[in-house]
Amino acid sequence: QVQLVESGGGLVQAGDPLRLSCAASGFIVSSSAMGWFRQGPGKEREFVAAISKSGGSSDYADSVKGRFTISRDSAKNTVSLQMNGLKAEDTADYYCAAKLFPIDTWSVFKTEGAYYYWGRGTQVTVSS
Repeated sequence: QVQLVESGGGLVQAGDPLRLSCAASGFIVSSSAMGWFRQGPGKEREFVAAISKSGGSSDYADSVKGRFTISRDSAKNTVSLQMNGLKAEDTADYYCAAKLFPIDTWSVFKTEGAYYYWGRGTQVTVSS
C-alpha cells in the first residue's frame, strides 16, 4: 500500500529555517517523480518544488526559488524540503506527492494532476 507521511512542520519565526520530510512506503522514491505543494489559508493548493525520477532535475515555484531545496534520500526512502529564509507568506499546509514510474526519467511535474499519491500534509506557520 502506497503511503506518504509528511513531518517537520511547526511554528517558526520569519527568517528561520525548517526542514520537511516525506516518508514513503509501498514504493521506491528513486523510481518516482516527487513533488511538494502547499495550501495557505484561504488559498488554492500551489506547486512548491519537484524532483525528477533520476534525481538530476528539480524545479521550484518562483516564490521559493533560492530559498527552498528539494532532495531525496534513497537509503531512507524519503524526500525532503529544506526551507530557508522563511517568510510569513510561506505559512501553509505542505503536501508531499508522488508520481510512480514516470516514463520520462528527467522530467519534473509541476501540476497537481500529474500526481496520483498524496500525503495528508504538515502545517508550517511563520510568524512575523
